[in-house]
Amino acid sequence: MIKVLVVDDSAFVRRSLIALLEKDADIKVVASASNGEESIELARKFDPDVITMDVEMPRMDGLTALQRIMEEKPFPVIMVSSLTQEGAYTTLKALELGALDFIPKFGSAAMPDMVRLESELCAKVKALARRKAFMRLAFNRGKSHPKECALAPAPPLQTGDRVSCEIVSIGVSTGGPPAVQKVLSALPADFPAPILIAQHMPAAFTGPFAERLNSQCALTVKEAESVERLKGGTAYICPGGKHLRLENRGGCLMGVVTEEPKEALYKPSANVLMETTGKTLGRKALGVILTGMGSDGLEGTKILKEKGGRAIAQNEASCVVYGMPKAIVDAKLADEIVDIDGMACAILSYFSK
Repeated sequence: MIKVLVVDDSAFVRRSLIALLEKDADIKVVASASNGEESIELARKFDPDVITMDVEMPRMDGLTALQRIMEEKPFPVIMVSSLTQEGAYTTLKALELGALDFIPKFGSAAMPDMVRLESELCAKVKALARRKAFMRLAFNRGKSHPKECALAPAPPLQTGDRVSCEIVSIGVSTGGPPAVQKVLSALPADFPAPILIAQHMPAAFTGPFAERLNSQCALTVKEAESVERLKGGTAYICPGGKHLRLENRGGCLMGVVTEEPKEALYKPSANVLMETTGKTLGRKALGVILTGMGSDGLEGTKILKEKGGRAIAQNEASCVVYGMPKAIVDAKLADEIVDIDGMACAILSYFSK
């Protein structure tokens, strides 16, 4: 049984979240709190597997409570976020402080329908509950993750197989913002190729996400525009609710933002990005699949590999959720399986200036 602590100053939201969560027979809400101070005490008392945390609360806000909890004894935390630009900045800060994911706040105009929200919430709680023991182990060792997780590479490529690439495309979901930040911040300003990123994220979040990364990285980071010529040393974040395609137009690499395919389960879709990357550049394409639920990126990576491209998957130990990378590894598509701390170095090895 997965134990959950629900934290929100709204009695309506608390009741709604409890009702949604307890529809799943494997989840039990063991307590609820109306402010940050209560959440800290109840976390100590009930030792939940997952905490859902609101941001705006009396006495102690969610960010302060989150920071206190992570410093004292970390738990997997899901933030309850408004799908606005202001909510985006706050949520991104929460993810930097240690929260693992977020769900839309009730009452948001952009909130998914209740059936979809129920399914998404329960799936996230189950996935993130598995991280509790790992977070405690890391906390007790005083490190970001255990030493044994340092690197798990696949057999090295033969020297003759190492082709200098011209693009890196990244697909990522749950746990993505800190992972993407870690990778991009370790790359130099003169990185010789463009970087395209499909991060599962609401439309209001991708602009602030790009701005935040741009302030933290030597690379230039921006939200991708409708159609633009791609530049080396620049990372392009696909706008939420749309897809990012790589195209060759007149000998120039172009990033194209599109709403097609509209029926795609995820927007942005890692499948769309990986497929068009492979079809456009073949052996000179590098695809990277980072932490995330589900298997988005699998079908696109198959095509990328068929065209001669290379693929790197994040290893299980350093993923918040080992779903998307696992799909690539299980399908034997990964040329290398790399810890997030070694990902930037792995990427650099495929590029020559």
